Amino acid sequence: MEKYIWLIPLLPLLGFFINGLGRNNLSKPVISIVGSGVVLASFILSVMVFMSVPSGEGAEPMIFHGFNIIDLKSIQIPFSFQIDALTSLFLLIITGIGFLIHLYSSAYMQEEGEGFGKFFAYLNLFIFFMLILVMGSNFFMMFIGWEGVGLCSFLLIGFWFKNRDYVGAAKKAFIMNRIGDVGFLLAMFWIYREFGTLQYTEVFGLLSTTNVSTYAIGGITLLLFLAATGKSAQVPLFTWLPDAMAGPTPVSALIHAATMVTAGIFLITRCNELFELAPYTRDIIAWVGIITSLITATIAMRQNDIKKVLAYSTVSQLGLMFASLGMGAYVAAVFHVMTHAFFKALLFLGAGSVIHGMHHEQDMTKMGGLKKYMPTTHITMLIGCIAIAGIPPLSGFFSKDEMLLSMFLGNKAIYAIGFIVSVLTSFYMFRLYFMTFSGKLRNEEAHPHESPAAMTIPLIILVVLSILGGFLGIPELFMKNAHKLKEFLSGVVKPSSDVHHISHTTEYILIGALLVCVAIAITLAKKMYDGKVDGEATGLAKFFEEKWYVDEVYQSLIVSPLIGLGNIFKKYVEKSGIVQAVAGTGTLSYYLSKNIKTVQTGNIGMYILLMIIGIVAGLGIFFFGML
Repeated sequence: MEKYIWLIPLLPLLGFFINGLGRNNLSKPVISIVGSGVVLASFILSVMVFMSVPSGEGAEPMIFHGFNIIDLKSIQIPFSFQIDALTSLFLLIITGIGFLIHLYSSAYMQEEGEGFGKFFAYLNLFIFFMLILVMGSNFFMMFIGWEGVGLCSFLLIGFWFKNRDYVGAAKKAFIMNRIGDVGFLLAMFWIYREFGTLQYTEVFGLLSTTNVSTYAIGGITLLLFLAATGKSAQVPLFTWLPDAMAGPTPVSALIHAATMVTAGIFLITRCNELFELAPYTRDIIAWVGIITSLITATIAMRQNDIKKVLAYSTVSQLGLMFASLGMGAYVAAVFHVMTHAFFKALLFLGAGSVIHGMHHEQDMTKMGGLKKYMPTTHITMLIGCIAIAGIPPLSGFFSKDEMLLSMFLGNKAIYAIGFIVSVLTSFYMFRLYFMTFSGKLRNEEAHPHESPAAMTIPLIILVVLSILGGFLGIPELFMKNAHKLKEFLSGVVKPSSDVHHISHTTEYILIGALLVCVAIAITLAKKMYDGKVDGEATGLAKFFEEKWYVDEVYQSLIVSPLIGLGNIFKKYVEKSGIVQAVAGTGTLSYYLSKNIKTVQTGNIGMYILLMIIGIVAGLGIFFFGML
């Protein structure tokens, strides 16, 4: 493995340099082949890693050391990779889904002019940093990847930078992520102070032998959760992710499905041994996650932009994952990360296919009847909707059921909210489906058409994964010892201290009740939106449509006061203080030079007198310490 492990992140970085430096000289087919080919090669190598990585209980991680990033007497931080079951799984998700998105982009971005090469360069760089994030063997390496994906998200969200609104969305994402990144940075300093190292294996190994205070563990985990809140868009730092829809649709799929937003889940799962010692932090994680999930699910019910619905859906699903992490169900959360990557990438790329076929129209109220014009996109998106709704036997059923079961065993109130969110998910996803594909075309001038093969083939592959992916985690309820993912990750994810058991009868009742409510929600969505659209919103519907007025609250309480404070500083500190001080320095210099130059009279006798005075003064200081 040591022969090729370095190539996995190196190849996308190479693609970034080739497409970035040669973007004006290479043709679009060459750029597409290079950009997609390097990610495909990384995927093949990732499969090889997955097939040979040590897994199961007691498996030791493999460490590959390159060189020391920081090599001082007091601290050494190596550039090294840690390969274990968790890393290998994320490598498959990042490179596999990433390759399909690159392939899709080769057709979706064909109309792009000079920016085509730049777009693929940014995508490759994004993959590189995400690979560094999951492959690093220490917190510093993860932080490099963490910051890198934040940078790339800024570049890709604001890719069409001539639109000021898109630039604003990019800046919003960048700033909100920086808030979380401060938490990561402070957590790193605190970890080094307590353990004297940033290496995962050393930190987690010292937990049982070093007397670290509960206060320190709680503080470190809360700061790490703050970092995860920013990257994975949880309350209160969630509003950047829906606005990230300003970027091209492949970017939305990459950020929302396979890479950036899953970083928070990866961070907490990687540090599960730390979080197991901080039950209060896990309670906070669970409640923040489930509240985020409920808020964004209600918002998604009233959005008409097809990408915005999927964006709020992503935040809602991430909230369920965090609630599951709070219950100590780390494997369930990672399982849903995997299945969610399949069907959410499918839904985003399907939405991109709709937008492409509708000539860049994103408003669902102007769609309808598209199943006649876009049969492949229609059937693939229908399967994606079924998967995210959690209908068996598609992948979403297995992972969502496992998360909800952990909530039922851990906290009944959180489970009740999770149950409601799952039903709302079914409603708003089939609302999207019926508004887009059923009834008659509401915009007769659109002339929709099916997308090219380079866009539909990734959809078909993702359909297969969305159907079969759930069988990696078949619960004990249906088959004994069939949860392959739990067995695979057992060497990385330690069993939670809060282990409960439940009868199969109760579990059947829970599943049956949810499926009945999901069926009712889908039926209601069909009745309300089959060839129809919403009327003017009032009351609670208006509240949801306006996104709980969260952006307006932030604007009033945070943004406007800060801008006002900045204007005060600009007027009274900068203009009246700093500018005047700088100008005054020039005025003072002019005044002094004007008066001092009068000493230069041209009288030699005066010069000799001044020279003698200087010599006497110098001798006096030297001999007598005068002056």
